[in-house]
Amino acid sequence: MKWTFLPLAFSFAAAVCNGTDASDPKAATIKDSVIQRETVLQDSSMLKEDSVTAAHATESLMDTLAYNKKMRWMANGDSSGKWPAKGPYPLKGALLPFNRIIAYYGNLYSTRMGILGELPKKQMLDKLEGEVNKWKKADPETPVIPALHYIAVTAQGEPGSDGKYRLRMPFKQIDTIVSWAKEIKALTFIDVQVGWSSLEEELPRFEKYFKLPDFHLGIDPEFSMKGGQKPGSVIGSFNADDINFTIDLLAKIVRENQLPPKILVVHRFTSDMVTNYKSIKKVPEVQVVIDMDGWGGKELKAGTWRRFIYEQPVQFAGIKIFYKNDLKNGSKGIYTPSELTKFKPIPLYIQYQ
Repeated sequence: MKWTFLPLAFSFAAAVCNGTDASDPKAATIKDSVIQRETVLQDSSMLKEDSVTAAHATESLMDTLAYNKKMRWMANGDSSGKWPAKGPYPLKGALLPFNRIIAYYGNLYSTRMGILGELPKKQMLDKLEGEVNKWKKADPETPVIPALHYIAVTAQGEPGSDGKYRLRMPFKQIDTIVSWAKEIKALTFIDVQVGWSSLEEELPRFEKYFKLPDFHLGIDPEFSMKGGQKPGSVIGSFNADDINFTIDLLAKIVRENQLPPKILVVHRFTSDMVTNYKSIKKVPEVQVVIDMDGWGGKELKAGTWRRFIYEQPVQFAGIKIFYKNDLKNGSKGIYTPSELTKFKPIPLYIQYQ
């Protein structure tokens, strides 16, 4: 069976990922002791002497104090005890919480999967620079890093020759994104929609890219169809075991190649998209961002944020801004950087689609 490029997504008005059901016609086959520890931030895993990264917990007083201070800032005055989420100190070179990442998301074969792919290269990069500058103005104390977030495995509405309801993008497209990112000193993320496949099957293919220090990962539970349904017919899910497999894989690559921590973005806009969240691992080698991936007006997005980000803390928080879908149903505008800095916790990964 020949592949037909079918970029999928739902259009639930309550809090959902942007839909897309058309592709670029040019695509014929294709549709991230001495030290005074603060217990609010740390768990017992940090104190295990046999940990391969235990030495990083005692790097320097200034580094850890700066980390703790920035984590408290990220909690934005929350007094519930939920934020900042507990976890070990990261390895040296961690980007979060010291920086904010502004990412453009999409696929080069489709003009309808996101701003990355919708616009020509120069126009897209200029627009990304404009968003970065808005964030610098809204929060001058937090450095801003641009990123290109490319959908490298796309869920499909047809099974294809292997029956997996997913399509792998060619490596040459990933190479293009890496090259563009280098031009603007940006990070590269890939996003994976597994369909009927699995993270165990898909992720090892990208190991050569994960060995790059500025290369990170996003995984999308929406299109993980554990019940055997066709992608797009219901919302899929990942459980903690799926996410922990990913964390273990990335952590191993970080250790073996002496890399700074990887960032793992997990998209979410419903309860069942991420199950057993309390069992998600916290390790020094990987920084987990739960990205609020729902679209709609501001009140709708704020409600989804409260339920699935604020009330269920993992480590760091992100949010997706839809240039088009956030304006549907009478919305008065998309969230601005100044408005988002008032959220609890403050999002440090912002993805534009």
